[in-house]
Amino acid sequence: MKFGIVVFPGSNCDADVKHVVEEVLGLKADYLWHKDKSVKGYDCIVLPGGFSYGDYLREGAIARFSPIMEAVTDYALKGGLVLGICNGFQILLEAGLLPGAMRKNDSLQFRCHDTYLRVENAETPYTCLCSPGEVLKIPIAHAAGNYYADEKTLQELEEGGQVVFRYCSPSGEVLSQYNPNGSLNNIAGITNREGNILGMMPHPERCAEEIMSGVDGRKVFDSIVCWLKERCAL
Repeated sequence: MKFGIVVFPGSNCDADVKHVVEEVLGLKADYLWHKDKSVKGYDCIVLPGGFSYGDYLREGAIARFSPIMEAVTDYALKGGLVLGICNGFQILLEAGLLPGAMRKNDSLQFRCHDTYLRVENAETPYTCLCSPGEVLKIPIAHAAGNYYADEKTLQELEEGGQVVFRYCSPSGEVLSQYNPNGSLNNIAGITNREGNILGMMPHPERCAEEIMSGVDGRKVFDSIVCWLKERCAL
């Protein structure tokens, strides 16, 4: 089992993801440079957090045109697992692989702190080891995590079970005061209709071992591994 981690100019969480995959999970991971044109041979592709191309024009707007994104798009449309974290989520939105758009935080501040997420859909490859309604503590670090979609798209996301994570209280209450960025419906993470592409603003790679003051983020990676193993066993 092997993960491919795409590195764009300005990525800064690529090493964190590689550490979790190799040192915590004991699996293989390779860096994939943004100019590469193939992602063959990988079981999961990760678009990590950071500031791709300095976030010029708009977060993820330039990275969306990197040569590797054509291969990532083809891989995703064929059912491959693609996880976009923070800036990676923004890139997936810009590339049209996920619906909606990302705006600046409503506070107009960079927010960097722990958040609590309620698992809304525990049947995805990224949450299959979670329970419905389970609360995970995972940190954020972003200036533009304010998810937006038009009313029709938002309704489709909700009705289709595509909202995977929602910002909440430590006990799981979804209230506006626990929303760190103004994201519509407290949305912290969504999938495409098929469920193989996940974009999430919080950073699971930053809380996957006890030394990082929490292990809730590991559930995302363990779920991926479990789902892949079960698929291979079919």
